[in-house]
Amino acid sequence: MADARARLPRYVAAQHAMQAGVAVDEGRGSKSLQPKFLRVGINTAMCDHAALVRLLIAKGVLTEEEYLGAIADEMEREAKRYEARLSEELGTKVTLV
Repeated sequence: MADARARLPRYVAAQHAMQAGVAVDEGRGSKSLQPKFLRVGINTAMCDHAALVRLLIAKGVLTEEEYLGAIADEMEREAKRYEARLSEELGTKVTLV
C-alpha cells in the first residue's frame, strides 16, 4: 500500500498533464473531442478492462465476486468524491442518490 501511495503524485501529475493536453486540443477544435471519437475511446477502454478482468478470473487470480465487490466499493468512493467536490463548489451539502 505504501508503494501505491508513493506513486500517487506521479499519477496525479500525469493526469493533470493529460487534462491540459485535452484542454489545448479543445481550444484548437480537435476532432478527437467530438462524440464519435470520445465514444470510441470509452468503448476501447471498457473492452480492454473487460478482457483483463476475464483473464484474471480465468487464471484464478480473483473471483467474479471479489471483482464485483471491488468495483462496487470503488464506484461508491467515486460518488463520495463527487459529493465532496460539488458540496465544496456549491457551498451546500450535496447527496447523490
